[in-house]
Amino acid sequence: MPYNLVRVKVADYAKWKPIFDQLSAPRKASGGAKGGTLFRDEKDPNDITILIEWDKLEDAHKFVESETVKEAVKKSGVVKIDFYFLNEVEKIKT
Repeated sequence: MPYNLVRVKVADYAKWKPIFDQLSAPRKASGGAKGGTLFRDEKDPNDITILIEWDKLEDAHKFVESETVKEAVKKSGVVKIDFYFLNEVEKIKT
């Protein structure tokens, strides 16, 4: 399964989150987003990790490179952002 992992450092989570939420519709409209999980660091609530499952990594690349995402990043107070595009190899059993 393909995934897009996003590491984000924001200036203010409360300002960033509503703008992130507005990307839900464009993410769905991109055709390949299947949902995901948002994480906040226990010591720094402005340190965010997002894991989104996609049908195809090509769709994830198109979404991340879109003007919609670029504009959202600019106005949401993102300090630093890194995108990773991953293919699942195996589930780990405990």
